[in-house]
Amino acid sequence: MTLNGVPNKQGLYDPKFEHDACGIGFVANIKGKKSHEIVRQALEVLVNLTHRGGQGCESNTGDGAGILIQIPHDFFVKVCLEININLPQKGKYGIGMIFLPNDESERLLLEKELEDITKNNFF
Repeated sequence: MTLNGVPNKQGLYDPKFEHDACGIGFVANIKGKKSHEIVRQALEVLVNLTHRGGQGCESNTGDGAGILIQIPHDFFVKVCLEININLPQKGKYGIGMIFLPNDESERLLLEKELEDITKNNFF
């Protein structure tokens, strides 16, 4: 047995795809189980990638790194009921997060534009 720091080929892993560059991380529960531990591990990956610029460093767009989590449907059901929104079934809607300018006039303009785009393309 030769120990060169690379595991043997197994399951979906094949060492022929190994190379020196780093800059991406992936954490998941293969059975799709939701847990705070997965989120904690994903945040740890982001911290560990700081040395590679794996963070929101671009000043123009905020483009960078983040984590993708499952939609917290039960939470959305509760909140939407409280504010009288008819939420579609689980898996029949999407969500997004948008960071808008702090300047009120710019923000209101972009909110209106987003609302128009959404109404014209999805309803």
